[in-house]
Amino acid sequence: MASASSFNTISSLKFPTSESSSQTQSQRLLGFNLSQKSSFIPQNLNLSTSHRDFSCSTRTSRNITAKAFFFNKSKSREDDSSRPSKVQELHVYEINEKDRNSPAILKLNQKHQHLALGDLVPFTNKLYSGDLQKRLGITAGLCVLIQQVPEKKGDRYEAIYSFFFGDYGHISVQGAYLTYEDTYLAITGGSGIFEGVYGQVKLRQIVFPYKLFYTFYLRGIPDLPKELIVKPVEPSPNVEPAPAAKATEAHGVICNFTN
Repeated sequence: MASASSFNTISSLKFPTSESSSQTQSQRLLGFNLSQKSSFIPQNLNLSTSHRDFSCSTRTSRNITAKAFFFNKSKSREDDSSRPSKVQELHVYEINEKDRNSPAILKLNQKHQHLALGDLVPFTNKLYSGDLQKRLGITAGLCVLIQQVPEKKGDRYEAIYSFFFGDYGHISVQGAYLTYEDTYLAITGGSGIFEGVYGQVKLRQIVFPYKLFYTFYLRGIPDLPKELIVKPVEPSPNVEPAPAAKATEAHGVICNFTN
């Protein structure tokens, strides 16, 4: 415990005030007395000893940030509005002519001999125009068995695949593939003339797994080439490609069709 004499000693000491200490220290650092006018300081320059107010710069920074945010948002909206919004229909046939070793079956579920949950089915088939007059390319993708539906004598798959149109590019899709009824898949993107495409495609099962008919509802791209816009042949189990298209003759294919 401190003694009373200690307190008396401490109280007798005289410390400089914070103000005078601050001024003295500043004078030592600067090398001159701020209370005296210096010859190199203009007479009309007002020096303020009060603290600087940063609220203006903070507000300015916030305003710039806010303006940048809304500017980018509006620019994004302008970019979206500049994309074509009309729906374009594209009809194609997918036909398995049993010459591509497709489909294959990869058994991941070893509990059952037949197809079961989780089994994979990679595939590739030939692609023809909706009027069956031209060979367009191929399909290529993968199906995963999700559910067997015995009451409907079919299965439900999750499908991820692409449609290749030679020099025109490709369209990618993903979604449910039901072998017992029509389904819609999402268009996830594309390349070439299909760059930036979105929308959906209707899958119509004709003869599983050999003949399928698709109607694409395309958005976000310029007008399709006239070569791809054709009046489709009504889907039926008896539809067949034109001989020239099947033989890939020059007038029965699109330019550099994907094989």
